[in-house]
Amino acid sequence: MEIIKIVAFAFMALFIVLVFKGRRDDLAVYISIAVGIVIFLFMITKITVVLQFIQQLAAKANIDFIYLTTVFKILAIAYLASFCSEICKDAGQGSLGAKVEFAGKILILGLAIPILMAVLQSILKIM
Repeated sequence: MEIIKIVAFAFMALFIVLVFKGRRDDLAVYISIAVGIVIFLFMITKITVVLQFIQQLAAKANIDFIYLTTVFKILAIAYLASFCSEICKDAGQGSLGAKVEFAGKILILGLAIPILMAVLQSILKIM
């Protein structure tokens, strides 16, 4: 199972980070960031498989691709903002991480407005 590989990799990295923490805090942060990026890159292939599956379902259900693209963008913003925020927190910059999360929420809100308008228009047509 792939999660076992990820967890083992993360535990090894955690051990290395703990060895350097206190002696070379800067190196510990770099190792933590590098491990996070490696795990993220490993998961990109899995994410693309899921996105392709959702695209196929949307095509069969005749869902407008514009809405699906917007949902994918929203998911990407949410995951990237969360990932970046956690890295900032690992580096001891929790306030910077909170600002990244805030920016992600605002961007998601901006992208959600066209979907909300389409839903409202559909509701008004029904009535």
